[in-house]
Amino acid sequence: MRIAAIVEYDGSNFSGWQWQDDAPSVQQAVEKALSQVADAPIRVTTAGRTDAGVHASAQVIHFDTNAIRSEYAWLRGANSNLPDSVALLWTSEVDPGFHARFAATGREYHYVILNRSVRPTYLARRVTHEYRPLDVERMLDAAQYLSGTHDFSSFRAMQCQAKSPVRTLRELTVTRHGEFIVIKAAANAFLHHMVRNLAGVLMDIGAGEQEPEWAHAVLDARDRTLGGITASPDGLYLTAVEYPAHFNIPRIPVALGLW
Repeated sequence: MRIAAIVEYDGSNFSGWQWQDDAPSVQQAVEKALSQVADAPIRVTTAGRTDAGVHASAQVIHFDTNAIRSEYAWLRGANSNLPDSVALLWTSEVDPGFHARFAATGREYHYVILNRSVRPTYLARRVTHEYRPLDVERMLDAAQYLSGTHDFSSFRAMQCQAKSPVRTLRELTVTRHGEFIVIKAAANAFLHHMVRNLAGVLMDIGAGEQEPEWAHAVLDARDRTLGGITASPDGLYLTAVEYPAHFNIPRIPVALGLW
């Protein structure tokens, strides 16, 4: 049978999602826990590989197994074998045609910034610290140039392996919650480092180092070397993966617990 699951994790102490021989990964932890429940090796497929230090409140995976277990057993059994920084939030048997990556129609990220002069303490590595005062209105003005379907070559990592740089950015918003600023980005798919590069451009504009129109110029240049810094992975969360309704994958409400 094919099982789907939604995974929440704090990526601070992982080398990223994907298996690595010489560093701990979220995939390694999840597969080890599920294999213990199945009493057989389990290999999982994910909706998207997050980088080192990136978090998720709703990563989606699937795996195939001959082990007969209840949804409760998969959930409780896996969580009892996972480290404190990783948890399964939901599991269910799904249509064999479901694929965590290829069936996805959209993804959503939140980038959380602590905007104050003093660095974070208990939120270290869970938020990005920006000491420069940021003007949200300037960031929103810049965001309007980036929404829509574009060639995002200026916003993808040099090592990005995507065949096409064209993506549809369905939503790019910036909101302030006291000392916190949240950049929300939703798209049909994202390029490698795309959200972090968008955040880097928006923060420079919010800090007054560039004008909002600079975002349009960076986009048009289609040249990563002109796109400013890649923002830290700290504070980046994969918050949703969207699928056609007939797969019955639930949407987990965003609950980052910061405000």
